[in-house]
Amino acid sequence: MGDQLPRTTSRLLHFENGSAIGISNRWERGQYCSILTRLGIVGCGIYDLKTPAEFGQAIAIAKGTPAKPLTEPEDLYDAAIVGVTPQAEALGIRPGMTGREAVETMLAAERTASRPERTTDN
Repeated sequence: MGDQLPRTTSRLLHFENGSAIGISNRWERGQYCSILTRLGIVGCGIYDLKTPAEFGQAIAIAKGTPAKPLTEPEDLYDAAIVGVTPQAEALGIRPGMTGREAVETMLAAERTASRPERTTDN
């Protein structure tokens, strides 16, 4: 039995620096996948970078090929990041990183951002 289309799946993914949500969407002759963190998205090439940048969003994208499309979030782990928004770059994400490295960077930044500031008493 083939895949029922259209379909969407999501699951919790675990990384060294925390957890994220992996998402896959498929339809006839198309698909996209992403990994969603609190601070942003690591996704496939279907994502635009210009509009998210205008809205201050951290997005990093990798591109598959027709012969090897990125269909499941785990496909992003070893895929090379080819584009980032300025906000993703500010978190330390750079083209050439793997998708896993980009997610780990977002999750590490998330942990740093969620730490309470230390105050000193006089």
